[in-house]
Amino acid sequence: MLVVLAPGQGAQRHGFLAGWLELPGFRSRLDSLASGAEVDLASAGTELSDDAIADTAIAQPLIVGAGIAAAAELAIDPASCVLAGHSVGEFAAAAIAGMLDESAAMRLIGVRGRAMAQAAAAAPTGMAAVLGGDAAAVLAAIEAAGCVAANFNGAGQVVAAGRLEALERLSGTTPAGARMRPLAVAGAFHTDFMAPARDALAIAAADVVAHDGAGAVLSNRDGTLQADGAQVLSRLVDQVCLPVRWDACMATMAALGVTAVIELPPAGTLAALVRRALPSIDAVALRSPDDLDAARELLAQHTTQPSAAPGWRLLVAPEKGTVRLCDVVEQAGSSLIELLVADGDPVSAGQPLARVSAS
Repeated sequence: MLVVLAPGQGAQRHGFLAGWLELPGFRSRLDSLASGAEVDLASAGTELSDDAIADTAIAQPLIVGAGIAAAAELAIDPASCVLAGHSVGEFAAAAIAGMLDESAAMRLIGVRGRAMAQAAAAAPTGMAAVLGGDAAAVLAAIEAAGCVAANFNGAGQVVAAGRLEALERLSGTTPAGARMRPLAVAGAFHTDFMAPARDALAIAAADVVAHDGAGAVLSNRDGTLQADGAQVLSRLVDQVCLPVRWDACMATMAALGVTAVIELPPAGTLAALVRRALPSIDAVALRSPDDLDAARELLAQHTTQPSAAPGWRLLVAPEKGTVRLCDVVEQAGSSLIELLVADGDPVSAGQPLARVSAS
């Protein structure tokens, strides 16, 4: 099984679209997508500096538009794979899966980017990646500093978010074996600081008709497979203020038996994270059009024809804690297919516990 990955904010870099715009038809498709977001994507992806495209109002449409346009170059059939996006990448995933019209996805991401930029400007906040260290100690330090764990990226990486003074406190109390790396983002995304942006996006989303797509997407909320378009749209709105559970998405990939991933441009970050979690998989990061042939070969080798609604679902932990296997078995009942944890295992909220029948 193959998963197509759509990256999140921070993956963009100066000039990353230059080679793509030389492909026949790519610029016209990108310009069409740009009109919905009210951002000149071709200029942003070729001419603007790294500092300029770090602007949330530009970065978010740029990343989503690039992903949708590159997916069209690959002629991805959403019924033959699973889609997964990180944060803003979820909009690209939903559009490629057919759950949102491309024009609607770009209108929404234009609203989201502008509203999140405005929310970020209202208070001095930011984000920083905490790399390595004991997971429990890292989470405790983040909370003690007055920050929030906003991204659970797996592979020993948690992103803390909060006021700048809280992040400064965290830098002085980082647990042994861990290090902090400030992120070039405008504010504390995926926290309550973004509530005004969530509300603005909810108003815009009320006029959008979502569809049940040809395939399924992995949700950042809890790593579950979602095939209901209306539910996916609702989750996209709520996710503005909720932590990104990319670790749970990768756990679902493992449970699905994923054998390959392709990351859409601006590519590299997610493919690397998935490789660490699933070292046996094949992976192609579409950094330039030169990678298209390798991606097409991977599509031919690893795509299947699953139904949009799988015959099973994941039972996930409702909160952080320790597994009581008897409770998991009792909750799963006769629908239990496979246990994914052992008695006494520590788990995080949203972590898959078992596969159960969807019926």
